[in-house]
Amino acid sequence: MSLTVDIALSHIARRRRQAAVSLVGVALGVGFFVAIAALMQGFQQYFVAKVIDVSPHVAMKDEYRTPPRQPVALRYPEAAIALGGVKPKDEPRGIKNGFARLAEIERLPGVAAAPVLTGELILRYGSKDVSAALLGIQPPRERRVSNLEGDLTAGSLDALYGSANALILGQGLADKLGVGLGDSVTALSPAGVVMKMKIVGLFETGITTMDLRQAYSLLKKAQVLQNRPNVVNEIRLRLDDVARAEAVARRLEARYGYRTESWEESNRNVLGIFVIQNAIMYSTTSAILIVAAFGIFNIVSTVVLEKTRDIAILKSIGLESHDVETIFLLQGLIVGLVGSLLGWAIGYGLIELLASVRFNIEGFMRSEGFKLERGFANYLIAAAVAILASGLAALLPARKAARVDPVEIIRGAT
Repeated sequence: MSLTVDIALSHIARRRRQAAVSLVGVALGVGFFVAIAALMQGFQQYFVAKVIDVSPHVAMKDEYRTPPRQPVALRYPEAAIALGGVKPKDEPRGIKNGFARLAEIERLPGVAAAPVLTGELILRYGSKDVSAALLGIQPPRERRVSNLEGDLTAGSLDALYGSANALILGQGLADKLGVGLGDSVTALSPAGVVMKMKIVGLFETGITTMDLRQAYSLLKKAQVLQNRPNVVNEIRLRLDDVARAEAVARRLEARYGYRTESWEESNRNVLGIFVIQNAIMYSTTSAILIVAAFGIFNIVSTVVLEKTRDIAILKSIGLESHDVETIFLLQGLIVGLVGSLLGWAIGYGLIELLASVRFNIEGFMRSEGFKLERGFANYLIAAAVAILASGLAALLPARKAARVDPVEIIRGAT
């Protein structure tokens, strides 16, 4: 063991109580950093994975991001014109030439597309009426853009072809109606169409809003119910590379004009909340480490004051200023390193404790326990921050010790 390390360890050993307090502070900071990061990131990754799994990566809708400009504004773009009370053009809703556009989009590399007609519906079973969002789909194409088939808890996607008027319901919606597989319900659309439909499947995505609201039928049946023959009002896309979603959405919107949203844009509010959560998490855990760093600063500063004569003697026998600075800097780094190792153990224990907790809640998403990220990256980040904070806390008193003039100290002592 080198002389500098030996002296640093002996200084720490002589102040066991203060060193222990600083160690506990660093360990708690690292432990809580690891546990809270695992908790936050676990839920965030679970949410993103669920959204990507059950929703299309990109959705083109039959609406425009901004209202079309009026002819007078196009003719006189620089004129001082005030135009008010303009009613939108009365035209059928839906994506114009929807199937032709679908064919064009399907030719893009790494893109799968499916047409959808969405609309509101009232489902009646006995005396109970429940509103639902009906999605008319084509099963072969729908398989390529969503995980609906994987989320089925009863029935199958192909069962939509096996009955004259087949319907697949979310499990929450079926529970609200009090129906099960094989039951028949009456569907009433805003267009005034009434149809008797048989439930041939049930699905559960884990996203409560979808399970309580959505129903699926064949596209042709949805068009009949909504009285919109040969119309689609949404084209849903799934990409081989989900990271391309935003770029593909912007490209399609620029080409066709229809509002096209990536999954990031559709969930921007929730993703924004994740940023705030992370900021709070890092601020809170960093504050614990900063408090621990002040404890290290106090230890090293006190040792420097008490060991001024010893520093002078060390310099007089040949130690350089940088050697003295290293001795006191090592004290802070050793406390930070040992505290980080203890913090890893605390963090691991907290994660296992959280993993053992079981509960059943239904909010935006259904969960039976905490979702935890167990990657080693959080351990490394926490240790790096702790060791850096400890080193910086010891740096100032270490530099002060390095500037001690042995001649002045020894002369003053005599």
